[in-house]
Amino acid sequence: MHLTRKRILFFSLLMLALCACQVQDKAGTPAEGSSFAVHYIDVGQADAALVACDGQYMLIDGGNAADSDLIYSYLQAQGASHLNYMVASHAHEDHIGGLSGALNYALVDTALCPVTEGSTKVFQNMVRYLDQQGKTITVPSPGDSFSLGSASVEILGPVGEYDDTNNTSIVLRIDYGQTSFLFTGDMEADAELDLIDAGADLSATVLKVGHHGSGTSSSYVFLREVMPEYAVISVGADNSYGHPSDTVLSRLRDADAQVYRTDMQGTIVVESDGTTVSFRTQRTADTPTNPTQPADGYVGNFNTQKFHLPSCSSVQDMKTEHRIIFETRAKAVASGYTSCSRCRP
Repeated sequence: MHLTRKRILFFSLLMLALCACQVQDKAGTPAEGSSFAVHYIDVGQADAALVACDGQYMLIDGGNAADSDLIYSYLQAQGASHLNYMVASHAHEDHIGGLSGALNYALVDTALCPVTEGSTKVFQNMVRYLDQQGKTITVPSPGDSFSLGSASVEILGPVGEYDDTNNTSIVLRIDYGQTSFLFTGDMEADAELDLIDAGADLSATVLKVGHHGSGTSSSYVFLREVMPEYAVISVGADNSYGHPSDTVLSRLRDADAQVYRTDMQGTIVVESDGTTVSFRTQRTADTPTNPTQPADGYVGNFNTQKFHLPSCSSVQDMKTEHRIIFETRAKAVASGYTSCSRCRP
């Protein structure tokens, strides 16, 4: 039976419509009940982020060795006793040192790192604790992808061989609905250009700024490819490196990206509903890095999501890094915090 031109045209348009619907469903809002959040953990002049989606977890870096206890307690507070993925972006201590704490608390399914051997104590400790769990390091390749709950993760780099350890950083993008999150470790400008030349899709809603905001990273051409709406810089207060660089901050302003910084706002949590993202910070940017008990206002606990009167005994026992200060009760409630049953603020 021969098809008329009109029927051929009809079926062609129908197929195009079906394809369009499939694309829209893939990039659409996740199913009801799904949840997604990235916790950019304040580990000072270092990097650590916990990604949570639908009860599955991925830890990207773990700060310095001195941050092991913090990483242990943070995972414990989040109930992340099972890490589906652990990513050591590259072999520098300020990214892998605290992963020993994670491995002492959580079981890991897959550990990713750009190298399998290292001479430093922190690297050997990471390998030893992985070995105790019967796990070895997997070196990912560009184009590798996997799921984390309803989110999809794609490995973008490194795309070349580099002598500079910073440029060996694993680069990955997480897509959740129509929102995306880009992690670049300490990748510098040379590797950024190589990624662009390789045709990597670098577009992202939220960029974890490379190398703590160093001027060696986040080039104009790279930011033009990413076009982030938001940028998160993991950096220590008054660090000796001068991070973040004024040059990088200027580039981010030119890119019209709203900047969040762990040195100013502490731990930063970004939640996505698949269409938009929202931010919660441990403290406001104008709050001192180590806030003391305020004379008035309310003290929130970043882990328990409860707020207290300054005189509450719970405040005395609260770790400094878990505190967030609210000027008014209304602000605490609006931020999703509930009142302490002990002091009843």
